[in-house]
Amino acid sequence: MSAFILQMMVIMFAEKQISKRSHVPSDTKRTTFEKYIGIIANFIWFIALVYSIFLPLLLGTIWFYIGFFIFSLGLLLLCFSTFDFMTTPADQMIQKGVYKFSRHPMYLATFLICLGSGISTASWIFILLSIAILVCFHYEALLEERYCLEKYKNLYRGYMQRVPMWFGIPH
Repeated sequence: MSAFILQMMVIMFAEKQISKRSHVPSDTKRTTFEKYIGIIANFIWFIALVYSIFLPLLLGTIWFYIGFFIFSLGLLLLCFSTFDFMTTPADQMIQKGVYKFSRHPMYLATFLICLGSGISTASWIFILLSIAILVCFHYEALLEERYCLEKYKNLYRGYMQRVPMWFGIPH
């Protein structure tokens, strides 16, 4: 879970405009449901962060190797998507690198890292927390997409038609 804290710090200390772009602006209209989802997502994230400290890895088991593989894919995806995010000028829409295969690669990476951690520790609770985080991310992604449609209009609409929300081959 420390990978996320490191990623947040890297983005936070990046150019001010890039750091600012890392969140949907606070003045964006959110429905009551979207507000609650954001609160729930942060709560689940905090629980997962604390709980992960106490989870022992099951070294040498099949669960560890499967989980480590999924975790590693997620970590690579997080690194590449963070790089693509930070190297795109703040006033431009991100469409390069892993953003050609997923409109939300950071959310996908986070889910894979959490899921891999849950599998490598054989923790059903952590796997369920990972799935809950993904559900919350889905609604956060929908909010981001609404914001991007307002900001980038037809450019983003075309991007949505070419690139899947979570992962796939571009059209």
